[in-house]
Amino acid sequence: MSTTSPAAPGQLGVAARPNDLLEYLGRLETWLAVRRAELDALDEQIVGSGRQAELTGDMALALALWQAAKTRQNLLLATWDSGRVGQQELERLSALIWGRLDTAGSQVAQLQSMAVSLPEAGRLCDALVAQLRTRLNTDPNAEQQQIRLRGLRAQLERIRDQAALEPPALAPAAQARLAGLAARTQDLTDKRTRGGDIGGLLGTLEIDAARLERDLIVGSAQRREARDLLTRAREELADVTAREQAVRALAAQVAASVWPAPQTPLPSAASLGPVPNTRTALVGYVEGLGRVAAQLAEIQSALGGALAGRDAAASLLGALQAKAAALGVAGHPDLAELGALAGRRLAATPVVLPVVQQVLAAYSAQLDHLSRGRS
Repeated sequence: MSTTSPAAPGQLGVAARPNDLLEYLGRLETWLAVRRAELDALDEQIVGSGRQAELTGDMALALALWQAAKTRQNLLLATWDSGRVGQQELERLSALIWGRLDTAGSQVAQLQSMAVSLPEAGRLCDALVAQLRTRLNTDPNAEQQQIRLRGLRAQLERIRDQAALEPPALAPAAQARLAGLAARTQDLTDKRTRGGDIGGLLGTLEIDAARLERDLIVGSAQRREARDLLTRAREELADVTAREQAVRALAAQVAASVWPAPQTPLPSAASLGPVPNTRTALVGYVEGLGRVAAQLAEIQSALGGALAGRDAAASLLGALQAKAAALGVAGHPDLAELGALAGRRLAATPVVLPVVQQVLAAYSAQLDHLSRGRS
């Protein structure tokens, strides 16, 4: 027997009551079990019908949606922890229910492009299963036309709610398709009341209703994903711009402090142009920001290495002078002269590292020579 996904409590950012969550989790578990059994049965019927090429795409998407819902249920149950929840856990449960499902690992390309919540995934799975049942003529209530018409009217209400979320530019088309489905449903209801045969028309109407519901859910998910991507692009632009300014300041500091300083040209986020407003362009823009960030990190590492070289030279001079003092040769004229020269070079602006390193090498060699002379 078929079932429909349960209505979810609460909403994004608003925690549901514990009793409502307990009831929802129970109904979700029932829906997942019944839906999986029905999907397995439909899969066997598709294989037996020889219509794999026609139906496998929708079947694979329905299975992927079920799996995404099942994976999210596991997280919900772990967070629920047999009811041991406080306000923080209740808010986290609400975020898990109404937040975007993780579909990145799906083998279904269409699902990878979606950003659906758990309730949306359930409704979309229901719509796909209803469409598959009709196309296979395996509706368990195929002879009970009144039940099918009632289901259609319920589906139209869900579609009406979804259509209300469409942006102004798309709303008229969605409302027109909905009005057409509602009129056809009423026509079939009236015809059945008059004793007419609606069996041949009902299946087509169910398929069209399922397709519209699917299109609206997918469109809403894709728009939400585009909004999320735009927010991410703006946040990453701000981060990369701030990092770029910091690296430029570091480069100026290194150029004034050390010679030779790294001469790699600094990349700029501005070279990517303004933030685009289409999903495809946003994907490329975010990837470009990632490349700029990686280049800035590499340049920052090189600049830090230059400063580290100066600091290492100063530390080495101190260590050599301490060793000379311990050996009692710190006052030797050659060492004193070399130490003073290295100190002056390190105090210069900028520090010429190759010269300092040569002086330190000479100091070290002289110190070794004096050490051997004392042994």
